[in-house]
Amino acid sequence: MELGIGMFGDLSFNQATGKYTDAGVKIREILEQVKLMDEVGIDVFAMGEHHRPDYAVSSPEIILAAAASITKNIRLASGVTVLSSSEPVKVYEDFSTLDLISDGRAEIFVGRGSFIESFPLYGYSLNDYEELFDEKLELLLKINSEENVSWSGKLRAPMQNQTVYPRAKNNGMLPIWRAVGGTPQSVLSAAQLGMPLVVAIIGGMPAQFKNLIEFYKQEYQKAGHDAGQMQIAIHSHTFISDDPNIVDGYFHNYKSQMDRIGSSRGWAPYTKMQYEGGRSKEGALFIGNPREVADKIVYMKEIFGITRFIGHMDVGNPSHDIMMKSIELFGKEVKPVIKDL
Repeated sequence: MELGIGMFGDLSFNQATGKYTDAGVKIREILEQVKLMDEVGIDVFAMGEHHRPDYAVSSPEIILAAAASITKNIRLASGVTVLSSSEPVKVYEDFSTLDLISDGRAEIFVGRGSFIESFPLYGYSLNDYEELFDEKLELLLKINSEENVSWSGKLRAPMQNQTVYPRAKNNGMLPIWRAVGGTPQSVLSAAQLGMPLVVAIIGGMPAQFKNLIEFYKQEYQKAGHDAGQMQIAIHSHTFISDDPNIVDGYFHNYKSQMDRIGSSRGWAPYTKMQYEGGRSKEGALFIGNPREVADKIVYMKEIFGITRFIGHMDVGNPSHDIMMKSIELFGKEVKPVIKDL
């Protein structure tokens, strides 16, 4: 089982100045953190895409390209590319270039995203929300498998025997994962296409997703794909410290982000009871000391049969030194315990 770390580049809000923390500082910190991930043996880094004032990264490809130049082994993925509002040709070109820079370490996680700001920003209608994604995914997969592309759809101009360069290292093929939040239709589509699956589990109890993941396995094999090639990942909020006071104090970072997002979605204020419930064995928060987090990841392997776990580790913008320690513990203490278990 591979272990990865995901980030969105969260920025915290300074009530005194009325401004978010500096995006440039945050991006430079992220690069230091990815370099450390590579050094401590983390397998994958996934960088998210947002177009909001409270996140520093709108172009994961740029961050990943910078990370490629300072790392040697870690795989570099988008987490996610909001494909509905992206151009598939440019997505492939950017990630195939990243693949060549990194000597074959690039991956794409495609999804609809959890925010909608990119649609009006890039001139797309939310009325076409479903059709945009389906059409663009079809085109991206075709580009990924064919050097000369002929394709037609409803919402984009057709392509007639056009070539897309440069080609990625592995015969032009990039690993493209389907990232989902729990919608059965999205899971079914991923299974039928034979795509690796990433399930975001950020609330409630992970065991509630068992039927969904079993559904994916069933439909994947029903579609004729090789079960031996099946890849399933979960992506959950994660934070590690061997200091219980730091784990307890992280609640304030977590609450600030949940409340900021929740204020526009009608959520009630986030409570300490929710935090502690999420940290329990049955909860969706992988927050605690190294052994607690390792045991919980192993539990996910037992109930889901996952091949990859991605810990989303910068929720609420914890300080750089605390993030560095969390990453170090993930690689040096959590990973060996999981391997032993």
